[in-house]
Amino acid sequence: MKYNCHKTSEKPAVLGIEGGGTKTVVIYDDFENVQQAEFPPGNVRLLNDNQIEALISDIHNKFSDAKVVVAGMAGARTQRDFNRIERALKRFWKNAVCIATNDLETGLNSAPDDEHSVRILVIAGTGACVYGKSPNGKNVKVNGWGHLLGDRGSGYYIGLTALQTVLAHYDANGKFPTLGSRLLRKLMLNEPDDLIDWVQKATKGEVAALATEVFSAARDGDCIAKKVLSQAMQSLVQSAITCARRLKGDSITFLLSGGLFNQPIFIRGFSAKIKSNYPKARIVPIKGSGAIGAVKIAKERLKTLDLISGEVKAKQQDIVYPQKGNEWWRSKIPISLKLAPTELPHPALPELDSMPVEKAVELFLNEDAKIAAAIMPERGKIARVINMVARAFKSGGRLIYVGAGTSGRLGVLDASECPPTFGVSPEKVQAIIAGGTTAIWESIEGAEDDYEAGAKAVKFRNVGKRDVVISIAASGKTPFVWGALNSAKMASAKTVLICFNPYLKIKSGLKPDIVISPETGPELLTGSTRLKAGTATKMILNIISTIAMARYGRIKGNLMVDMKPSNAKLKDRAIRIVCQVTGIEPSSAKEVLEKSGWEISKAIASITRLEQEKWNADLHR
Repeated sequence: MKYNCHKTSEKPAVLGIEGGGTKTVVIYDDFENVQQAEFPPGNVRLLNDNQIEALISDIHNKFSDAKVVVAGMAGARTQRDFNRIERALKRFWKNAVCIATNDLETGLNSAPDDEHSVRILVIAGTGACVYGKSPNGKNVKVNGWGHLLGDRGSGYYIGLTALQTVLAHYDANGKFPTLGSRLLRKLMLNEPDDLIDWVQKATKGEVAALATEVFSAARDGDCIAKKVLSQAMQSLVQSAITCARRLKGDSITFLLSGGLFNQPIFIRGFSAKIKSNYPKARIVPIKGSGAIGAVKIAKERLKTLDLISGEVKAKQQDIVYPQKGNEWWRSKIPISLKLAPTELPHPALPELDSMPVEKAVELFLNEDAKIAAAIMPERGKIARVINMVARAFKSGGRLIYVGAGTSGRLGVLDASECPPTFGVSPEKVQAIIAGGTTAIWESIEGAEDDYEAGAKAVKFRNVGKRDVVISIAASGKTPFVWGALNSAKMASAKTVLICFNPYLKIKSGLKPDIVISPETGPELLTGSTRLKAGTATKMILNIISTIAMARYGRIKGNLMVDMKPSNAKLKDRAIRIVCQVTGIEPSSAKEVLEKSGWEISKAIASITRLEQEKWNADLHR
């Protein structure tokens, strides 16, 4: 049922949170009274989990009875970010609907609805970002890469650029500019050298706060200050124009938000430049915080709820991340007709925790002995993959492994071993793991469930038709892996899935070119796919990369003639290889290797040439 928002014993209160780089604004609305409060900054990229929870705890202490809580936090871009926010919200509002999003979504929703116009939100505060949506739902983000990589046109950009420009003028003529003196005064510093220590310790907000002094100096006619503001304004205008061009709308509305647009000189200059490019565009300053947009999202969500006995009971379609489109990607991953064998309890081992150690070791070894036999029925498919990879190598393509958890780590392991073993570039064999580098040694919660992150990871490796993408997932259903697979298919790459679930049902349009699915059976530790499934994965990857490299010409016989001898052990091996292939003595092999820069193939080739020259000379005597 839809709730009729009139006075009742159970107030349908909603809470909107906008976490910014300078402060967090909160609006509480129970349809009778509206309250607003401010809290410390809420940029999730600048806060650890404990700091996020501390911030949310403070908000909950003041507004604990909300039925719907929407938090739009600056810096939130990935599924992991949203998971962190949602986890903190649910810890305190246990019986509420909690929606985790970002300041871009809440900012855009704070403006009046317009179904027929491209809407472009231009945020210029401590940070800067441009975010636009077209009527058909397409969205584009420009700028907003954080203060170290971007945020062009932000308060931080203005503050830092002012310091850099002042010091450049000082270097050029030995005279410290007026703007520099004003900044020293504001910071209570005595000389330019003091700025070195200050800027290294300053927070993002402290650098951004210098913008107010730059604006003040510009109003007083300071030329350097005017130049700095002009640069910032032009950067922001360019970002807005880029966003508009990518969205290609006839009707465009630019929504201006953030503290910089409270400065008349800035908003006038920005608006004039936008109008010179888009004369018919509407320019609408947004009054108030993005928390208004968060409240708007919360009220829309409230309409879909039933209020029973003071608790929120959601209907089936629960939206956790509105910008994700209600997990639309679920239709892009397969379903399993039965529970994956790796998830079943092992019938032979009900008491691993209490059995004698030697007996447990024996059981593990007996189980591992079955792995090769389980893989054997898939040998034809593995051979097809090897030929596919070898062709890719010869055509200038790459082999890219994709996985999460153990599967991802095994992909990283095989990829990292190929350059030293076969003498190929690290570009030739690559690995993508859900959660990035940190996930190699640490579990990253929620990373494997992020379908879009997998799709983006493949996209940003510039995967194309010459490449082969091998995705690894023990269950066969990992969203990150399928995001990568489907993205690779769209890019016309060859695709392979390695899994240990023969009961997958994959839609024909999504099916990889080859599916390798040996049935290794239940794990001795139920569900721990780092055991037999992990060992089987390592065996399959070993076979694929080694034989593919052989077909690519990176071995001779069964010798690693393109190996990189990077230590004493490998140099000894290189000497033995040269001796074995050419028949020369170890001392001579070492000498030739040293002359060839320890390139084994080059050393062998030079010896062969010398022998040929000697044979020709003997022939003509």
